[in-house]
Amino acid sequence: MSDWSDDRISVEVARTLDGLFAERVRRSPDGPAYRAPTREGGEWVELTWTEMAAQVALWREAMRAEGLVAGQRVAVLMRNCPQWVLFDQAALSLGLVVVPLYVEDRPENAAYIFQDADVKLLLVQDAARWRRLAPAVGDGSNPGRVILLEGGEEANRLAEVDPRVMTAESWLPEKAAPRVPGRNGDPASLATIVYTSGTTGRPKGVMLSHHNILSIAHAGLSTIDCYREDVFLSFLPLSHMLERTAGYYLPMMAGSVVAYARSAAHLAEDLQVVRPTLMIAVPRVFERVYQRLQEQVSRRSLPIRWLFRLAVDVGSKRFAHAQGRGPWRPELLLWPWLSKRVAAPILDRLGGRLRVAVSGGAALPKEVGRLFIGLGLPLCQGYGLTEASPVVSVNPVGDNDPESVGVPLPGVSVRLGEDQELLVKGPGNMLGYWDNPDATSEMLDPEGWLHTGDVAHIEQDHIHITGRIKDILVLSNGEKVPPGDLEMAILLDPLFEQVLLVGEGKPFLSALVVPGAERWPAFAKGYGFEPSDPAALRDPRVRKAVIAHIARTLQDFPGYAKVRRVALLAEPWSVENGLITPTLKVRRNEVLRRYHKQVDALYSGDGP
Repeated sequence: MSDWSDDRISVEVARTLDGLFAERVRRSPDGPAYRAPTREGGEWVELTWTEMAAQVALWREAMRAEGLVAGQRVAVLMRNCPQWVLFDQAALSLGLVVVPLYVEDRPENAAYIFQDADVKLLLVQDAARWRRLAPAVGDGSNPGRVILLEGGEEANRLAEVDPRVMTAESWLPEKAAPRVPGRNGDPASLATIVYTSGTTGRPKGVMLSHHNILSIAHAGLSTIDCYREDVFLSFLPLSHMLERTAGYYLPMMAGSVVAYARSAAHLAEDLQVVRPTLMIAVPRVFERVYQRLQEQVSRRSLPIRWLFRLAVDVGSKRFAHAQGRGPWRPELLLWPWLSKRVAAPILDRLGGRLRVAVSGGAALPKEVGRLFIGLGLPLCQGYGLTEASPVVSVNPVGDNDPESVGVPLPGVSVRLGEDQELLVKGPGNMLGYWDNPDATSEMLDPEGWLHTGDVAHIEQDHIHITGRIKDILVLSNGEKVPPGDLEMAILLDPLFEQVLLVGEGKPFLSALVVPGAERWPAFAKGYGFEPSDPAALRDPRVRKAVIAHIARTLQDFPGYAKVRRVALLAEPWSVENGLITPTLKVRRNEVLRRYHKQVDALYSGDGP
């Protein structure tokens, strides 16, 4: 990479996140900044840093005209696009605090966040999304102004009947100063409140400063090199701090280009068009590619299947030898041929230019990592949490232990506390939870150590996560789900006697359910079954109705609380059969062991 341009901006020069943007515009005025598909989804448009700066000035002027005061909160509910950056940078340049929301979250959850954070202004993707949100928001003063980016005539009609609503076209001024004036912002000031799933059914607002995020972005660049010539493909939602820090601010710090994928459905095509050199994703993305590859290979002839397995095996041994973790073997001489015949055509589907891929947000299945690494893709697993801005560790390309979640970023300290809990102290540690000092004191101890709740061990500076202090389920998209609160809510429905949520490392939640003895007989008969008939437990109509019951019990929880599949069990869990304790607590690990076949079926093609 000696001919690539290293032009990273230091934390000291940037000072604030809007200062980072201003410095990048100064250094790379005519350089490419963002690529995005047109709204029609056809051609891709490229924007320079100067063009972005001119647009930020317009957005800033519109916000200033709203009379917003530094420190007030503004929210954004949009999919990834250049306008997300324009809104963010304009707000930050006025000292406002940005509150990102997930596009697919429940309206009630968004309404709670608007009230909790006292959001003054909201940018929404389109009229249809605001129409879904409006009933939950009601006629309250939060937000006081709603901007619709898209929506056409429907957006105009909504603006006519609701004084809060304006279209972006009518809200933005026709002109503004070509550059946002600089400000002497405080790096320690609050930049964003990111709401993350809590253990009480309501999300908690993680408060992060400008310095928190800048320091972690720079530390990431010190671990995995990025250059002006690099191209990122952005498809994780920017409401996720992994994408925001590592896929937005970090590329800006390096001067790299960010291209916005159209959607998950178009990801394969977008990889071919954009041909990224770096990719950051949660494990689920790599799992999907892995599954497609396995399905395609399984339909090929025996020699082709054998050749594929040989390529992965030889490539894995080659990787281990290159990392100093395995001996040289004669079969490594086959790699140039296997790479050309097997690995290269597969990697070409990812654009053919990837030099690094990072997986974070949840545990990467071992077999998935082995396949990509075996095919020659440097896939580096990382670890973090929103409260740490969010990256704690990542595997360097030259010291990549796939069994671990990497080494701590420069400036980040880790140690093990009671019960082998991983504790973190670093410049990315949050300021605290918004308006929640009790939760803050539980997460941050008096010495400044962040209590992650993860059980870990450390070998040769590499962190290995082995479990959770509490039974938190981490889905493959990185969402952390506290099952206890959800299970208690489900059990308020008398149809259910016992329930256990599952989904660790999986793309969605499922449930093991023991029906309640009083309500089950009438429920089963309603579908034509005798209550004791085992067929009732397997009937698709019954399962669908059970899922609907569960959905109603979880309607006040955030969007992650959606159970998609259930396994109905006939035998109650008891002290006698070893599935509950004498104090009536479910032995979660024992239930999972006893019913592992049912759990596996929930996530297989044969599942309900």
